[in-house]
Amino acid sequence: MKVAIVHDWLVAPGGAEKVLEQIIQCFPDADLFSLVDFLEDRAPVCGKPVTTSFIQHLPFARRRYRAYLPLMPLAIEQLDLSSYDLVITSSYAVAKGVLVGPDQTHVSYVHSPMRYAWDLQHQYLREARLTRGPRSWAARALLHYLRGWDSRSANGVDRLIANSQFVARRVMKTYRRDAAVIPPPVDVHKFDLCVQKDDFYLTASRLVPYKRIDLIVEAFTATPHRNLVVIGDGPEMAAIRSKAGPNVKILGYQAFAVLKDYMQRAKAFIFAAEEDFGIVVIEAQACGTPVIAYGKGGALETVVPLGEARPTGVYFARQTVTAILDAVETFERQRSLITPAACRANAERFSAATFRHSFMIEVTRTIAAAAGPRTRVERVQADLAWPGDAVSR
Repeated sequence: MKVAIVHDWLVAPGGAEKVLEQIIQCFPDADLFSLVDFLEDRAPVCGKPVTTSFIQHLPFARRRYRAYLPLMPLAIEQLDLSSYDLVITSSYAVAKGVLVGPDQTHVSYVHSPMRYAWDLQHQYLREARLTRGPRSWAARALLHYLRGWDSRSANGVDRLIANSQFVARRVMKTYRRDAAVIPPPVDVHKFDLCVQKDDFYLTASRLVPYKRIDLIVEAFTATPHRNLVVIGDGPEMAAIRSKAGPNVKILGYQAFAVLKDYMQRAKAFIFAAEEDFGIVVIEAQACGTPVIAYGKGGALETVVPLGEARPTGVYFARQTVTAILDAVETFERQRSLITPAACRANAERFSAATFRHSFMIEVTRTIAAAAGPRTRVERVQADLAWPGDAVSR
């Protein structure tokens, strides 16, 4: 089969690009397409060349590609995929909107429908300070247009795959379509099990509002007998530093080796965001480190709570300082019930090999379902030894 793989944009390596890398490993001879390609590290695309859209050549596209969001639906539809038998899209924005014909099979791995256009529109407008005025109305009109286009574009997909049950529910709300669930791949082999833990808690994330690192810092500042290490950088850095007490150590961005070392030695990893999946939660458990997580979104599918067999962490029900402190206290009282071995075993469910195996099964099933009627006609033709046009007569 001739295979095309389409990704939204290639600018910096992230969780979606790790998924893309594994999809390419499933189909190493596939051709790769994207709206723009400014990747310096070519590992996520396995060194392959990329066919891009006209946005690649627009002014300031390297730094301001997101500003061309209004043009992205048009741009993705201009990619000519008519010669491919199988089209696979890795989509968190517009990639699944590529145009395909009735004899092409389209499988879309949906990291999430466009959250800023759907259920998180109002949060996005608040954070972008677009709640009032002409710019606000222009943004709302654009998001309204994107919702209509996004909903219609789902009709061209034969099989939707979500990265979590949480996203599958969002897919149902958005597109009224069922989605298979295949968790994204996690490089668990890059993290080593560490049984010996030091006397500190860890959180690591890009410092942006929805990650709620500010709540974690406030909670530990209020309990100075507990130590917290924060790894990450972002626009909230100054605000978070201003809230940190002497027991909170903010390291900023750190290389992978440093992050891994702290993750292995931490007493527990704190996670306060509502994420679609949350790969860092799996990475912590791969180190044998328990997780104290906000009990919503993807974390509900990746952390085994106290009270279940072989628990790996504790949930808190609300994004508040009090809820975080209560969860930490629960963890400290029942810490002996959570073992590093259980954390590691849970993380290994999300390995890259598991992802590739599950993904290939789903793609194969989709191809078989799409080809079924044609295959039956061909079988009848062969059994009766009639030429093809005889059947039509």
